[in-house]
Amino acid sequence: MILAIGTVNGSLPPTLLRCRPSDRTSIPLAPFRIASTTTLNKYVNGCRAPAHIGRCVMAASDWRLEGEWMKNCNCAFGCPCDFNALPTRGYCKGLVGMRITTGHFEGVKLDGLCFAVVVDFPGALHQGNGKMQPIVDERATPEQRQALFNILSGKYSAEGTLFHIFSLIVTTIHDPIFAPFEFSFDRDGRVAKLVAGNVLETEVEPIKNPVTGAPHRIQVVMPEGFEHRAAEIASANIRSTGAIQFETQGTHSSLANVVQTPEGVAA
Repeated sequence: MILAIGTVNGSLPPTLLRCRPSDRTSIPLAPFRIASTTTLNKYVNGCRAPAHIGRCVMAASDWRLEGEWMKNCNCAFGCPCDFNALPTRGYCKGLVGMRITTGHFEGVKLDGLCFAVVVDFPGALHQGNGKMQPIVDERATPEQRQALFNILSGKYSAEGTLFHIFSLIVTTIHDPIFAPFEFSFDRDGRVAKLVAGNVLETEVEPIKNPVTGAPHRIQVVMPEGFEHRAAEIASANIRSTGAIQFETQGTHSSLANVVQTPEGVAA
């Protein structure tokens, strides 16, 4: 899914790391497309995507997201992206979701809020041309919504970090949705659930042994990962009915506790 995009030991391929203006042509992205007149970039002052794509200068910022993280997608268990492999079916549809236990952007606290991002990539993620739709907790105040949009934009993240990478590989951003969230999470038990209004629902359960039916446990450890350091792998069902529509049963899920900062994963 979204988060490994052909990395080598957690690092971006050289074509994505060469972000000087003279090297922008090496980034394999189609021209930026706006899904509608209201996009995520409307909410981020000074972060119009066409100018931002390929730029590696990070705006000064102080932010931190600590909490429970899930990455669910249409691929087979193990998420080929985490292993520098191509998507199971040749394309990637999925989501990331987070419940922020403690967080802030500058002086705006984000504790207790949830968000999700639904994505659609026609091929491998490092090839770009992706679409995304942010879904934000309806409890967020206008200031908190702005803070989350600032983080998601990648403008306030260092080169090669998660949200900076998002800004390079996504070329269409659908209107954000504000919805009530239901979020439950048991990483060690490999059980989780995320419901965002009537547009997104995903349930996670342990992978089952095909012979005995007993729960099967496996972990992925990425010492230099830019999404997480370690995750429990599980089985997900997904139903997405927003701008990016798809359903899966028994596909990949990663569950992790993460700390994201402007400089990348802190834990």
